[in-house]
Amino acid sequence: MVKYLLLFLLLISFKVKAQYCHPSPPEILNGVYVEFPNNRKTIPYYPLREADVMWNKRIWRVINLKEKINHPLYFPVNPITKRTSFMQMVMHYVSCESEELKIQAFDVMDDEFTLRLTGKEVIEKSFAKEEVSYEDENGNFKTDIVDNPFDFSSIKRLRIKEEWFFDNQRSTMNTRIIGISPIQEVFDEMGEYKGEKPLFWIYFPELRIPMTKTMVFNPKNLAGKISFDQVFMKRMFSSYIFKESNVYDRKISTYKQNIDLLLESKKIEHEIFQLEQDLWNY
Repeated sequence: MVKYLLLFLLLISFKVKAQYCHPSPPEILNGVYVEFPNNRKTIPYYPLREADVMWNKRIWRVINLKEKINHPLYFPVNPITKRTSFMQMVMHYVSCESEELKIQAFDVMDDEFTLRLTGKEVIEKSFAKEEVSYEDENGNFKTDIVDNPFDFSSIKRLRIKEEWFFDNQRSTMNTRIIGISPIQEVFDEMGEYKGEKPLFWIYFPELRIPMTKTMVFNPKNLAGKISFDQVFMKRMFSSYIFKESNVYDRKISTYKQNIDLLLESKKIEHEIFQLEQDLWNY
């Protein structure tokens, strides 16, 4: 009877406090030197006036985390103490109640950051639900809905909303990421693939602070640390365009399919680079 009561209390506690936090660091020295806390500062954006923007276009991209170049964003799938994936970092700062630095998530009803989500609402949208049966202290069988641990392997794509603009003051074409949305693969009870589900949007300038404090695995040199912020600011990832600003507000997939979609993505990028050359000669 006692074990059923403990199971009941555990289910209730997990249901209320479901969240994801980074694993606690070990008390022993797991290495050859003591790693000091990362006190790097986020590099500020340079000042930009509306009058200096000679041309601009809004672009939406997809980052496929299964591509080899993007593996530092995807792995490790299972949380470990000294390494973290991009999605583990995001869920830590969005849902962990003990974390002082909180990141605001926004609903995917649009990508204009209009509807704010609480940490509890993020958990409701992200964590898989499971119906569990148990026996209470009176011997009665009951069922309850609990949140399973977040499946980080289900996030295989990221969507990026960014702005391309030509700075007439510096005569350069620049890019600034506006927002990031993790995309979750959805399966039914039989394990059949049902499609993709955007979880939430995060305002990228706000995310840069925890990204600066989180290091990416460097396979060639563990001492040569690179932050997630450097990965995105230096564009050390592979992606393709799935939408550009247009009068119909439509995605490329509405008029191009399969290989033609990727070719259209390359075409848009080529047009931007060609425009950059034209503006230099203007």
